[in-house]
Amino acid sequence: MTLEDFHDDDKLHEECGVYAVHGHEGAAALVTLGLHALQHRGQEAAGIISYDGSEFYNHRALGHVGDNFSSQEVIERLKGHVSIGHTRYSTTGETALRNVQPLFADLHDGGFALCHNGNLTNSQKIRDQLVMRGSIFQSTMDTEVILHLVATSIQDTIVGKVTDAIQRIEGAYALLCMTKEGVIAVRDPHGIRPLVLGELEGGYVVASETCALDIIGANFIRDVDPGEMIVINDDGVQSLRPFPPTRQQTCIFEYIYFARPDSVIDGVSVYDARKNIGKELAQESHVESDVVVPVPDSGVPAAIGYSQESGVPFELGIIRNHYVGRTFIEPGQQIRNLGVKLKHNANKAVLKGKRVILVDDSLVRGTTSIKIVEMVKAAGAKEVHMRIASPPIGYPYFYGIDISQSKELLAAQMDLEEMAKHIGVDSLAFLTIDGMYRAMGKEGRNPEAPQYCDAPFTGHYPTQIDDYKDHVVDVPRFMQSKKAG
Repeated sequence: MTLEDFHDDDKLHEECGVYAVHGHEGAAALVTLGLHALQHRGQEAAGIISYDGSEFYNHRALGHVGDNFSSQEVIERLKGHVSIGHTRYSTTGETALRNVQPLFADLHDGGFALCHNGNLTNSQKIRDQLVMRGSIFQSTMDTEVILHLVATSIQDTIVGKVTDAIQRIEGAYALLCMTKEGVIAVRDPHGIRPLVLGELEGGYVVASETCALDIIGANFIRDVDPGEMIVINDDGVQSLRPFPPTRQQTCIFEYIYFARPDSVIDGVSVYDARKNIGKELAQESHVESDVVVPVPDSGVPAAIGYSQESGVPFELGIIRNHYVGRTFIEPGQQIRNLGVKLKHNANKAVLKGKRVILVDDSLVRGTTSIKIVEMVKAAGAKEVHMRIASPPIGYPYFYGIDISQSKELLAAQMDLEEMAKHIGVDSLAFLTIDGMYRAMGKEGRNPEAPQYCDAPFTGHYPTQIDDYKDHVVDVPRFMQSKKAG
């Protein structure tokens, strides 16, 4: 474990970002830029595959996009007018080169490349069936299950084979396929993971977020609809509907944490959503205080909203060092204790003698929060009141976030008062579930038909979770607190 790994252990990690360009010579160069804009969705590995009309070209590597796709030699080798790319954080499968996407295989119909963002919840069940029938897997990822389903389909066309495959899988996914015929993009039936379509000088772009269109100057056309398959080739764009209509439930965590604040998902500005969350938080749980301080960077928009609603000044009481990078120091106890300070430092001039509202986007395992609170108090804060811009995370999540066990979650093990004591704050409050929905422009959560996928907060899973049934708990500990919301 590196020191950076230790520090980030207390944050949620999204699985990946996907990107495709069709109809531009030098498509891989544009994909590289797009992956830079999606780097926040995965920092473990990146890969790009391109096609020039006769050959497929592939470059995959561990590490950041800039570490592996910055040389002219690499980009020039990725020839062609079509390209797909992927940036990865693993929630299924080890961190190894064999698990770096896009995956590629020579099928009966020709070359086939595949990548996806999300997580399948019945992949192990299908994998076992495929292995019994003779399939040989080269990776440990759920993505390869889709590849084998396509390869073994008896449908006549590649679109038919992909349709056959996706009708057998469950879970959350934004899926990109590339063949000699073009690009196929699919969004899961509930639209849990985001996917958008754009246009650039007569060509087309597909991306996980709108910010990745902006970086290359592409025009946003629309969100890919839940359950929609888009086929892009030299004839243009074709929309197919391989699933029956299903109620949309975009992952609420895209708005709370994962997506970049300058993205727009399903017509909602992520930045505005986070500010509205902060305003709701102030309405629900404000206490007398002198300054509102975000835990940077993810807590900043919510803290701005909290400040605007409460009238308490917003201050940068914690300064983040953006230039740490990966530090390969064996994290002994002394180094572990300094880990948070590598990335965060208290601004004593702002904090000394003040009653501080400390705003963070989520509380997962609590280890970093303890260090942050200690740091703020050591800087002279008179009181520290932590406000969390999401409800308590008490349930595991199986759709592309790295929390598959309740034992990893502080709110599953402690009630509200115990959590406050554990992290050392004078008071602790979370956003209520209805408050979260009000921030998204709803009257509240519809318990009969939830408008978003909110499983980490409610335990309500919109799909079958065959591979994870044994991971679900009945009642998280925080629900025993009357003040949990």
